[in-house]
Amino acid sequence: MKNKNWFLIILLLIAAVPVFVFVKGQIIPERTVFDASRPTNIRTVAFDKGLPSFSELVNHVKPSIVNISTTTVIKGPSMQDRFMGPGQVNPFKDFFGDDFFDKFFGNSPRREFKQRSLGSGFIIDREGYILTNNHVVEKAQTIKVKLSDEKEYDATVVGRDPKTDIALIKIDAKQPLPAATFGDSDKLAVGDWVVAIGNPFGLEHTVTAGIVSAKGRVIGAGPYDDFIQTDASINPGNSGGPLLNLKGEVIGINTAIVSGGQGIGFAIPINVAKDMLAQLKTKGKVARGWMGVVIQKVTPEIAKNFGLAESEGALVADVMEQGPAEKAGIKRGDVIVSYNGKKIKDNDQLPRLVGATEIGKKVKVGLIREGKPIEVEIVIAELQEEGMRASKKPEIEKDFGLVVQDITPEIAKHLNLKDKRGVIVTDVVPGSPAQDGDIRSGDIIKEIGRKPIRNVADFREAMKRVNIKEGVVILIKRENTTFYTVVRE
Repeated sequence: MKNKNWFLIILLLIAAVPVFVFVKGQIIPERTVFDASRPTNIRTVAFDKGLPSFSELVNHVKPSIVNISTTTVIKGPSMQDRFMGPGQVNPFKDFFGDDFFDKFFGNSPRREFKQRSLGSGFIIDREGYILTNNHVVEKAQTIKVKLSDEKEYDATVVGRDPKTDIALIKIDAKQPLPAATFGDSDKLAVGDWVVAIGNPFGLEHTVTAGIVSAKGRVIGAGPYDDFIQTDASINPGNSGGPLLNLKGEVIGINTAIVSGGQGIGFAIPINVAKDMLAQLKTKGKVARGWMGVVIQKVTPEIAKNFGLAESEGALVADVMEQGPAEKAGIKRGDVIVSYNGKKIKDNDQLPRLVGATEIGKKVKVGLIREGKPIEVEIVIAELQEEGMRASKKPEIEKDFGLVVQDITPEIAKHLNLKDKRGVIVTDVVPGSPAQDGDIRSGDIIKEIGRKPIRNVADFREAMKRVNIKEGVVILIKRENTTFYTVVRE
C-alpha cells in the first residue's frame, strides 16, 4: 500500500512540472504565439516595442501652450432677491411696482463681485497670437496669460466667433515666442492616438492621452457643430487647449465635456479655426455665407413620401423672400443633394459648407424636385445677425386629432403674420396622430400632401384625399420656423 501511495505522489509531481514551468518561466504554448505573417493577427506596437511614449511630443509642444485666467465683474442680487430669494415673484408688484424694495431700502445699489475663471490656449505665431475658446474670454474684464516659463502677460481680445466658440487673443512679450504647428484635422481617423494638454482645475500643463472616438459630432452647441469626440481626459480648465496628433501637430481645440460622463470630450477641428483666422485678425469677427433657406432632416418617412431613394440631403422647408435661394429658383420642398461639387449627406453638413463660402461666390447646387434631379447656380450673400381666439366654427379633423380655423385679421395682427394663407391649429387631442407628428396649438398648416392650404375649405378638401395609414406630409409654420412633418395612424 505504501508503494502505491509513493507511486501516486510521483505521478502527481510529474504532472505538475509543465504547470510550474509555465507559471514561473512564462513558457507560452506554440499554438498561442502570434504570427505576424497571417492577415488575421492582432500584433500591435505594444507587443513589439512596448506602448508608445508621448514624452518627446510633450516636451516639444509644451512651450507653446499657455494657461489663461480671467476676471469678470458681476453684480450681486438685488434687494428684492435678498429679501425674497432669486426668481421669486414680487407679491407687492401690483401695489408698489417692481422697484418697491429698492425705494424702501434707499435705492441701494447692487454690490459687484469679481468672478475668476481658468482656461487654456496655445500660441500660433511668434508675434504672440493665441487661440482659445470664446467662452473662456467672452465676458472677461481682464485676461492673464501664463507661459510655460511662468512669465505672465496681459492679453487683449483680437477677434471672437461665438457660433464656433473660437477666440483669438494676443500678448506683447517683446521677444519671439514658440508657436504650435497646425495639422490637418480632415486626415484624422477614428482610432488615431491623440494627446490633450491644458489647465484642468488649475493643474497647469496636465497631459492626457486617448484616441479619436468619433468625428463630425453634432452636440447642439451651435449651427456649425462639427466636433471631434475623444476619450482623452478633458475637464473644466482644459477649454481652449490643443488636441494633438502623434506628430505634435494641433488637430483640434478642446472645448466641451459631457456632464457626468467619462471618456467623452469634444474638440473643434483645427481646420475650422484655420478657415477663419484671417478674418479674426483683420475684422475681429467672421463673415459667413448665406443661402436664405430653412432646412430640415430627410427622415425615412419623408424620403418615402417625397419619392426619394435614400434619406439623404437637406429638405428645404422654407425660402426667404429676396434671398439668394429664391433668386436662384430654389423652392420649398426641394431636396438639396449637392453643394459646390460636394455631396450633402445630411442637413447638418450644409450650413457649415455655406458658412465657409466666400461672400459673392457663385456655386452650383444640386436639387431633387418632384423626383427629378436639377441644378441651379446661386450667388452666396453675407449672413446678417439677426394668445389666440378660437373660431366660432372651428374645423375638427377627428382622425388626425386636430382642430383648426381660418387665420382672421385679428390673429394675423396678433401673430404679426404677413402671409394669411393657411389654417391655424387651435387644439390637438392628446395621444392623437397629430400630437405624435409634433403638431402643436398655434402652428400654422401651410401644405398637406404637398398641396398648398389657403383656408379651412382647402384643409377640408385635402383631408378627403389623404390616407393617414400611409402617412401624410404636412408643412408647418411655427413662429419663425417652417418644417415638414409626417403624420400617420
